[in-house]
Amino acid sequence: MAKLELTNFEEFKTWQGKALPEGDWMVVTQEMINDFAKATQDFQWIHVDVERAEKYSPFKKPVAHGFLSLSLLSKLLGDLIRVKTAQMGVNYGMNKVRFPNPVLVGSRLRLTGSISDMEGYGDTGLKITWNCAVEIENSDKPACVAEFISLMFE
Repeated sequence: MAKLELTNFEEFKTWQGKALPEGDWMVVTQEMINDFAKATQDFQWIHVDVERAEKYSPFKKPVAHGFLSLSLLSKLLGDLIRVKTAQMGVNYGMNKVRFPNPVLVGSRLRLTGSISDMEGYGDTGLKITWNCAVEIENSDKPACVAEFISLMFE
């Protein structure tokens, strides 16, 4: 169940400009990293070769793909917010994305952020601009910061 359950778009719109609740922590496993490598065909050793990473990487562990932390935004937002009248949502795009800190295997991540803008989209939709930070537990710098745009339809 989402942390923030909202009845409809009118209630959802009251969250524009406000900080969202912090998301729950999730662990990045080697299995997730390997599955992401298979899906994207990015098999760089720093991600998937545990023994080599332990021996040669400056981090001494495998590191998740930067785009893995970015791709988690939809899931993390879905776990955080539910608008009961929404029939569907889709990704629309990104304005800004940065990966300030590597995500080591076994790291715990969570989402923090806010909604910077909402505007009508077609007859029954909203275009939402989310300011997102994927935090790493016990780290000063986040894994990913992004201005993420999605569409939601009632």
